[in-house]
Amino acid sequence: MPVGFRGTGSTALAWRLARAIGLGTPGRAREAVWGYIFAVPWLIGLVVFVVGPIAASMVVSLTKYDVISQPEFIGLTNYVTAFTGDDLFWGSLQRTFEYAVVVVPVGLSGSLLLAIVLNQKIVGTSIFRTLYFLPSLTPVVAAGILWQWLFDPQVGPINFLIASLGLPKPGWLASPAWALPAVILISLWGVWGGNNMIIFLAGLQGVPAELHDAAAVDGAGRWSQFIHVTLPMISPTIFFNLVLGIIGALKVFALAYVATQGGPAYATWFFALHIYRSAFGYFQMGYACALAWIFACILLVFTLVQVRLANRWVYYAGGQK
Repeated sequence: MPVGFRGTGSTALAWRLARAIGLGTPGRAREAVWGYIFAVPWLIGLVVFVVGPIAASMVVSLTKYDVISQPEFIGLTNYVTAFTGDDLFWGSLQRTFEYAVVVVPVGLSGSLLLAIVLNQKIVGTSIFRTLYFLPSLTPVVAAGILWQWLFDPQVGPINFLIASLGLPKPGWLASPAWALPAVILISLWGVWGGNNMIIFLAGLQGVPAELHDAAAVDGAGRWSQFIHVTLPMISPTIFFNLVLGIIGALKVFALAYVATQGGPAYATWFFALHIYRSAFGYFQMGYACALAWIFACILLVFTLVQVRLANRWVYYAGGQK
């Protein structure tokens, strides 16, 4: 406190806090204290509902735990079992990657194409934007049930149209050979006009028209403008959608759980579904936590690789990568 200052109560406390945390005035100290006070409920929620469960899952992954009996510490046995003793581990991981390899590039390309079309100044653009966005608002459970009926091998309207053309009717969700392609088609139906399209549309609208005009003056056609002007300018948007798209595709669960239950013959048994079944189907909580940590590491590696590679192709208008 200043020399000669003999304040008491809250004022003196504020001065002490200001000196302790490097603030110049008691007013700023009060603001800081109230800021911490208001942040406490969120911090408690973060610790109790996020950080705490994450730490607990790491501990549980080192145990044999079936909810009923006490956890039994077994070290890294669950992780060793996952890689060497689980017949469904590698298969579920492979199917998850097969799903992501198709859904991510096709989904992003379709979303970008729709965004480009809807970015044109045509009559009824707002109506088309709304219609294309509606499928993404459909709850996953409702979409799964709807497509179960549409893909029904016997009475589904899709097979009815195929049969009317004289073509063989696929088994779709009831066939091991067609179940995964059917789930991919359902996912693309919801992805093309969803959040990715909206984000791409925002990115396209942020490209300065002057750049296209300058390129046109230099003799660049529409395709050259798209490759050399539009794509570099929206590369941060592409990168953002790519990261979220890969994470979302690898986490596929709800659609397969509702539409196929992982079948038939494990054709749509994805990794997230394998974690769920291990935890809540077989009550192998320790093993399920180990699977979840393996999955988290896979997502982390993919994200870090994308961030590293982004420095080579993502352009930021500010000049920083």
